[in-house]
Amino acid sequence: MKRRHLLLSAGALAIGFSTPAWAINPAEAFVSGNIQAGFDILNDPNASPAQRRTRFAAFLLGLTDVRRVALFMLGRYAQTASPADLDAYVAAYQEHAEALYQTYFARYAGQSLHVTSSRERAPGDYVVAANLTGNGTAPMEVDFRVRTDGAKPLLLDIGVAGVWLAPAQQAEFLSVLSQNNGDINALSAHLRAAQAH
Repeated sequence: MKRRHLLLSAGALAIGFSTPAWAINPAEAFVSGNIQAGFDILNDPNASPAQRRTRFAAFLLGLTDVRRVALFMLGRYAQTASPADLDAYVAAYQEHAEALYQTYFARYAGQSLHVTSSRERAPGDYVVAANLTGNGTAPMEVDFRVRTDGAKPLLLDIGVAGVWLAPAQQAEFLSVLSQNNGDINALSAHLRAAQAH
């Protein structure tokens, strides 16, 4: 739980964006256009806090394959859970991810994202490096893992200072499951309880 506050995980409405002239691949264009758009939503002075939260939550849902990421977190436990329990867990995870992203982005209000480089891990699987700058603070590197081999680019994971969100969260989730005999409902309850604090 502590590590999550140092990171950001991902998701919403696929929006159109123009490809910057310097972008050398779709993954870089995706990060440059969409992540900055997230900042723009949260920094909109003409919207109320509630409106910004609603718009940002909808925005996140189109950037990632929330179900794919949520099931990754379960590891082997995903194979034995019932479809109904998995659906309830994915819904709880989605709310958890939305709150996490809102908290993370709000901390960096007024800053801008600048893509610096990218590397292709495998065909259609990129890690895009970017710097957050502004507010008189030193640039902070954030890495984004993006898949471009589907119908649209999708954000799979985010890392700060070499620590990736998905594996860090998975370790926490598996610990909760281990303590509760693999009960997916216990993990869903854990995620909902975290949102209440």
